[in-house]
Amino acid sequence: MTNRPELPAEIARRRTFAIISHPDAGKTTLTEKFLLYGGAIQMAGQVRAKGEARRTRSDFMQMEKDRGISVSASAMSFDFGKYRFNLVDTPGHSDFSEDTYRTLTAVDAAVMVIDGAKGVESQTQKLFEVCRLRDLPILTFCNKMDRESRDTFEIIDEIQENLAIDVTPASWPIGVGREFIGCYDILRDKLELMDRADRNKIAESIQISGLDDPKLAEHVPAHLLEKFLEEIEMAKELLPTLDPEALLNGSMTPIWFGSAMNSFGVKELMDGLATYGPEPQIQSAQPRNIAPEETKVTGFVFKVQANMDPKHRDRVAFVRLASGHFERGMKLTHVRTKKQMAISNPVLFLAADRELAEEAWAGDIIGIPNHGQLRIGDTLTEGEEIRVSGIPSFAPELLQSCRAGDPMKAKHLEKALMQFAEEGAAKVFKPTFGSGFIVGVVGALQFEVLASRIEMEYGLPVRFEQSQFTSARWVSGKKDAVDKFANANKQHIATDNDGDTVFLTRLQWDIDRVGRDYPDVELTATKEMMV
Repeated sequence: MTNRPELPAEIARRRTFAIISHPDAGKTTLTEKFLLYGGAIQMAGQVRAKGEARRTRSDFMQMEKDRGISVSASAMSFDFGKYRFNLVDTPGHSDFSEDTYRTLTAVDAAVMVIDGAKGVESQTQKLFEVCRLRDLPILTFCNKMDRESRDTFEIIDEIQENLAIDVTPASWPIGVGREFIGCYDILRDKLELMDRADRNKIAESIQISGLDDPKLAEHVPAHLLEKFLEEIEMAKELLPTLDPEALLNGSMTPIWFGSAMNSFGVKELMDGLATYGPEPQIQSAQPRNIAPEETKVTGFVFKVQANMDPKHRDRVAFVRLASGHFERGMKLTHVRTKKQMAISNPVLFLAADRELAEEAWAGDIIGIPNHGQLRIGDTLTEGEEIRVSGIPSFAPELLQSCRAGDPMKAKHLEKALMQFAEEGAAKVFKPTFGSGFIVGVVGALQFEVLASRIEMEYGLPVRFEQSQFTSARWVSGKKDAVDKFANANKQHIATDNDGDTVFLTRLQWDIDRVGRDYPDVELTATKEMMV
């Protein structure tokens, strides 16, 4: 990689990353603290706020506020020192994992949050696998150290074993649970002490020279100091030191310890991200890859959010810029339709707040308000026919049929469902036989979210009912073979919102039968989101 030209300074200072974890490990709280340190907000919000306490910035849907969970990924851009951070907070709940998988195609690194008491959980493992497929560099933050948590070595061992990645400590906790007083910053030889009194206060740090500095004893109680010195000696013997190269190729993760709730350990994590995190990377695409230093602008849509502002029925396409220097008012070619689009009001996000973006560089995430022209997987360029590849769409695991409470409003329902399909919130299939629609999702909670959003955003009461089908597969092959197959299996055939043929199945036996009887037709469980 050494023969690549140096990136322009504006692009090199960008750090675009996602925060991933199991639900409740504390990612949304960590996001809030990132904004606090970046100077973007004066007071961090809480996920479950009571009374006067502020709500979090990144959960903007009503349902997210009520339940204290994140339902959709949200993007935020802010400055931290001389760096520009573009942070994407993803939903941890497995029912919304598809949104998260797609988000990971738009970032250069991931911050993995682990709960100090629970260690590596199932959802963390799934998300980690996706990062592994893309060789994403990962930085780890072990949260909730101020509660009763597991032994530090045990946590590190678990990460190494379950995720098969080398772990190097960037900081080391002193004390545990109620006795937790802070961390020793291994990378910069500092003692960081936690202030439990004020959650929005930045921790004080004491510069020390090495572990035999007498200043350590002034600030750390004797019994904790003894244990800490013993542990850190073992850590130095047993664990590898930080190798920036191994971090960038995804084979090593540095781990910081702290408590996001108490704003502790967050700044060290941010410094680590700034120093060791990757700058904008080359984006894979067809027919050629896109390098960030190219002068022409290219970008791709990785998420569409409908009705962010319910008063305006608007839709915002989240676009990750892969190259160039974008300026407001530019005309870009929409590769799928080959039409030109003038981007006159692009926005930069601070979660639900947004401001007009006069300019943006490769690595940034901008929002483009539109009326349904842009879909997930679309590429925008300055004229060249390039398509960004690798944005997945998964076959739904749960299917239900959907009907409007008022039969006269079937047309409105179709419009609402199509909007959600383009947003990627659900798959919508129109069966060739019968009326109504079949809606497919990855997790049961999505049905509730859909029903409440259709009612709130469109004023349409709907009901979801059990469907006879249990899964869906996309059908591909030569046109005549597909037509012959579709005619013979009419009661199983539907079309998705892109108009592609879908085979609805009841049993695994149906899928096996097709493989046996129709060798020239292929059924697939994923489809690339590019048309």
